[in-house]
Amino acid sequence: MSNFFSALGDIFTNESLYRNAIIATVVLLFAASGEVVAEKAGTINISLEAMMLAGAYAAAVGQGRAGVWGGLGMAAIAGLVVAGVQANMSHRLSADQFVVGLVLNVLVLGIVGFLVGSNEPASHIVERTKVPVLAEVPLIGPALFDQPWVLYLVYPLVPAIWFLVYRTRWGLEVRAIGEDPNASDVSGLSVNKLRRQTIYLTGMVAGVGGGYFLYARSGRFEDSLIGGRGYIAIAAVIFGGWTLKGTVAGCVAFGLVGSLVLTIPSLGYQAIDPAFLAMAPNVVTIVAMTMFAKRVRQPAALARPFIRGLK
Repeated sequence: MSNFFSALGDIFTNESLYRNAIIATVVLLFAASGEVVAEKAGTINISLEAMMLAGAYAAAVGQGRAGVWGGLGMAAIAGLVVAGVQANMSHRLSADQFVVGLVLNVLVLGIVGFLVGSNEPASHIVERTKVPVLAEVPLIGPALFDQPWVLYLVYPLVPAIWFLVYRTRWGLEVRAIGEDPNASDVSGLSVNKLRRQTIYLTGMVAGVGGGYFLYARSGRFEDSLIGGRGYIAIAAVIFGGWTLKGTVAGCVAFGLVGSLVLTIPSLGYQAIDPAFLAMAPNVVTIVAMTMFAKRVRQPAALARPFIRGLK
């Protein structure tokens, strides 16, 4: 038993645990902060994975041609392109949003794999930027304030999303169509147009998230870079009860689990099968969805297509 507690002490006092957890949390936050807005409007974007992967590839291409800022701009555009297909297929042509999302995930993976095979883009991790004083706080300080500077973009993003959803007329309309699209339509709101707009927002933010992950952790693009994080981001929204603060908490929880998967083997603890550690984030995702999906109230019209005159 003493060995067990000693191991826990080693793991949870290791600085790399918190560094990796924050990096993993932030990539989920980029995706989930946009997704929670879209789901407030009644849509589910299974194509979140494709948006992030397209953004990561575009960021890799853009970094070599226009620098990091140019790469992030291209990442946002790439995510927006994927979102445009999702939005218009699902909320203009009334195709099934789940089918569209799954097809996009497979399609983008195939396109990116082909492009990488013919011309692999060169990219690299961006430099760390240390915030004085705050970075000196033990364990948490370096994790939050001594990281690649692209990570700091998420700090204004989350408050901006909150303000957009809860303090603007547009946000009020988005929440209204997610609860009762028919009443919103009678009130003069364009339900499907608003839903498309939320998906566009999600695509841009998720695309930037893919670029961030490339610049902050990997430095080298591979078609397996995102590795299911789009699905985990959707689970974080459900875990958080379709609230922004709950979604942030979900991203932190999943990010910590992902960091433990990396930290435990690096400290020399081999008692746990590496194969189990590799699947741990997905297991936790499934368990969390099972526990919380029925305990929280989702938007009433979530995943229900809107066709005027039909209920």
